[in-house]
Amino acid sequence: MSNQHRILVGHQVNPANDTLTVAVLDRPGRGGACHAYQVSGANMARHPFMRQAVREFAGSDLSDAQVDAAFAQASDGDTSSLILFQDGPIAEAGVNGVTHEVLLAILIDRLEGFQAGPYACEANSKALEHIKYAQQRLLERTRQRMARGMEGTHKV
Repeated sequence: MSNQHRILVGHQVNPANDTLTVAVLDRPGRGGACHAYQVSGANMARHPFMRQAVREFAGSDLSDAQVDAAFAQASDGDTSSLILFQDGPIAEAGVNGVTHEVLLAILIDRLEGFQAGPYACEANSKALEHIKYAQQRLLERTRQRMARGMEGTHKV
């Protein structure tokens, strides 16, 4: 693996996205796509879920500063998220990463939540429609590959 990582910028549009760095960690595999991405720039210790988890593990009477310190110590200061995609046919490599369909399912769930709450809007509705369409096309492709006996191989 090279020390030179490719940085993605297509997500940058506002201060939150501008703060997040997406690095491609590996080179394209046999199928032409990369499999390892790192997202950094978020202070995960400030996320309510992480604060709750640290307090449940270390003690509910901790101050925010103590939670930050405990999280930093537990994570060795690394607040990045690693996203590993499936690399290789499952029959050979086992399930060793996430799939596009998994990430799309997460996005669908989040957008459906926004649409059911106070942030419902036309932009979210259209994004949800297109993400569902993308997921259906990928599922359709997989079903076709399964029917042809090609799923789980490097054959087209």
